[in-house]
Amino acid sequence: MSPFDARNEEAASGDIPVRKLTMDDLDSVVRIDKRITNTSRREFFHAKLTEAAKDSSMMVSLGAVVDGGLGGFLMGRVYHGEFGIADSLAILDTIGVDPLRARSGIATALIDQFVTNMKGLGVESIRTQANWNEWGLLKFLESSGFKPVPRVSLELNFDDMPVI
Repeated sequence: MSPFDARNEEAASGDIPVRKLTMDDLDSVVRIDKRITNTSRREFFHAKLTEAAKDSSMMVSLGAVVDGGLGGFLMGRVYHGEFGIADSLAILDTIGVDPLRARSGIATALIDQFVTNMKGLGVESIRTQANWNEWGLLKFLESSGFKPVPRVSLELNFDDMPVI
């Protein structure tokens, strides 16, 4: 079962403290992510947390505190005019909830705080993406108000490149 199987309304977002992540959270973030993905992405998260510490006006990192430890995390970024969009836009890059604490309101608390922060910055919308078969995550995002957008995501796989 995915930690995102449904938006849990039992635990209101105000019940779970959400704070800015620090470099001290790196081990906890990596541990949670590894429980979800079965892969250690320490370098990726180290770079993200380092970037957030240097430029908190563009990079957002949040952690949900449960029983004195990190129960989940969210990382995003604010863009001003990129991707051909005139208005400010936030990108929800990564969200992770410890599978041992699934369905406890952690993801809801993180999303709610992210939305609050983005509204405070004058951002008008948040975008994210998920694999088409991540049903639990997709259902959670839908219940949080996310909808498909009329944009096409393209990828160039170097193995499929035509020979010129």
